Amino acid sequence: MSEETKGLRSVQLEVDDWIREFGVRYFNELTNMAQLTEEVGEVARIIARRYGEQSEKESDKDKDLGEELADVMFVVVCLANQTGVDLQSAWEARMERKTSRDKNRHKNNKKLNP
Repeated sequence: MSEETKGLRSVQLEVDDWIREFGVRYFNELTNMAQLTEEVGEVARIIARRYGEQSEKESDKDKDLGEELADVMFVVVCLANQTGVDLQSAWEARMERKTSRDKNRHKNNKKLNP
């Protein structure tokens, strides 16, 4: 795989190809934002019931957390594509900022290191 189609760029291209072939067109940004909220809610439901204090309903036991997280990613990638965001560049910049800002913060957090 070439450097240009590595990582998140390849994911963005894959989603764009899928939309063009099967999706007809992107939903508008507001529709995708509502869709993202719905998908995040599905992830929250699984986490709350499977790992939190709520009991898991029988109908939720077969839900796949990985698939729901992938649904969130799909919509995020759609939003990035349609608004011209290069997620690979944004990710690299974010990780660089987080590293320079937080490189010692968590190591020095007494709540995390009893």
